[in-house]
Amino acid sequence: MIPEVAVAQLYIIGGRTIMDRISESLLNEFSAVHGITLLPEEKRFEHFASYVTVKRHHSETFDTEDLVMGAGGDTGIDGIAIIVNGSLITDVESFEQLAEKAGNLDVLFVFVQAERSASFEAAKIGTFGFGVIDFFKESGHSMIRSERISASAEIMTAIYKRSSKFNRSNPACWLNYVTTGKWVGDTVLEARRSAVVSDLKGTGLFSKVEFVPVDAEELQRLYRQTKNAVSREFLFTNRTVVPEVPGVSEAYLGFLPVSEFIKLLQDDNGEIIGGLFYDNVRDWQDYNQVNSEIKATLESEASDRFVLMNNGVTIIANKVQPTGNKFYIEDYQIVNGCQTSHVLFNNRDKLNDRVMVPVRLIGTQDEGITNAIIRATNRQTEVKEEQFFALQEFPKELELYFQSFPDSHKLYYERRSRQYDRLSIEKTRIVVPSNLVKAVAAMFLGEPHRTTRNYGAISSKVSKDIFVKGHKMEPYYTAALCLYKLEYVFRNRRLEPKYKPARFHILLAARMLVNSDPLPQWNSREMERYCNPIMEILWDGVKADELMTRAAAIIDEVAADNFHRDNIRTEPFTRKVVERCTDANKVVRSGGQ
Repeated sequence: MIPEVAVAQLYIIGGRTIMDRISESLLNEFSAVHGITLLPEEKRFEHFASYVTVKRHHSETFDTEDLVMGAGGDTGIDGIAIIVNGSLITDVESFEQLAEKAGNLDVLFVFVQAERSASFEAAKIGTFGFGVIDFFKESGHSMIRSERISASAEIMTAIYKRSSKFNRSNPACWLNYVTTGKWVGDTVLEARRSAVVSDLKGTGLFSKVEFVPVDAEELQRLYRQTKNAVSREFLFTNRTVVPEVPGVSEAYLGFLPVSEFIKLLQDDNGEIIGGLFYDNVRDWQDYNQVNSEIKATLESEASDRFVLMNNGVTIIANKVQPTGNKFYIEDYQIVNGCQTSHVLFNNRDKLNDRVMVPVRLIGTQDEGITNAIIRATNRQTEVKEEQFFALQEFPKELELYFQSFPDSHKLYYERRSRQYDRLSIEKTRIVVPSNLVKAVAAMFLGEPHRTTRNYGAISSKVSKDIFVKGHKMEPYYTAALCLYKLEYVFRNRRLEPKYKPARFHILLAARMLVNSDPLPQWNSREMERYCNPIMEILWDGVKADELMTRAAAIIDEVAADNFHRDNIRTEPFTRKVVERCTDANKVVRSGGQ
């Protein structure tokens, strides 16, 4: 029987209860902008639930296809996100590369169970909890695992093998049980939820365990939150106004009590808002010598000298609205002071308002001014020039070039984090820099095997061999378009998931099946002429599907049913793909004889 509290939210079609009108409307909107309208409703809801619950922990652009586990052998888990040091980890190789460089590991596991039902069920809470506990078993797990669950568990195992780097705390674990009903704190449900939390804490693997029931109202709130700019209110009493500067709406110099400053860093879950620092070219560097000295100052009796000893923090906001001493800022970034912010945040429970933080607050929507400030304020310590890549001319030109096409062909290069979050566009058309680097390296450098296993070697070529001023834009757009089309056929199940480990090999095969001739110079008109026929095929939905199918067939032939990454992501495998594509083109040119 449907609980009375949920009746008001439901309506009936042919005697069948379905989700409330608002949730259904938001699900349909989400499905359209994320390109999953062809999936069954229950699968779309899994993507929807995974997106909104993970987005609260990870503000960067991501594809829910990397999170949703699929049907069968999912151990009662519909979605898994593993976030390490602010990065969403989707394969073991990416984790190992990150762990090699990191001094500490901050790990968060997020699990999702998505049910369209109008009520929460104790049995499903139990199944979900048991599935998560089984997921973390080192051996002898009792539930059958799908390939996706096994791959996620492999990442988990690699993380715990690096437990010596859990210097600050063990991983945190969040479970989200999402329905379109209403959570009213039913005694039986609360008891079952508490039991799951207790069992997980009893493993000794986690510093924190949360089991969050997400009902229709919370689901709707979380989705709307994903489309809103980050905003905060705080008291800024000790300040002085900076005289008028062209292009700047207003600017202030001053200092904030540490409790007011922490308000700008912390989200509703008590976590640091990682996306605040995207435009800050110097990432958090753990407790190196400088950061250790900051920490020592904060822990000493001289903590009140912090305001005199620290260079402070620079905040740039699209909107600054003062009302007396109360300030409201919206769509803001910390463009200098990433290290200071992290040290303060990590030690916030030990600090009092004797600690004052020097702050520059600048309100501007002029990107030129923002870029100039980022460069100027990040010159105090050594920063490699490639870290300023997003501010250079080529990425700006790339962003404009991608948007120059008609809507049906348009892609959006996300040069700055979250810049398209609030636009009503198909989110699958957003191209994040790391994916574009991988797609270009695979398709036009012929190095798909390095996109995960040695991504550092690929990324080091940025602004040197690729993404260089003077290069034609066509190969970059073509690589992005091909990846977009490939992800589309994966997302809508037109291509089996088994090919995903070879997705970047498929890009290379697709290019070579159209034209296996040697590549022209990147800055030549010949490169335009080389790419144009590939674009024409990819713009045609039917021809694009056919090309992806042919490319996948090449991979199938070379893989010989072995799609394990140890076989796929190797240079010999790439060479075989190139040889097979070349042979296929010779057959076509000879008239099939």
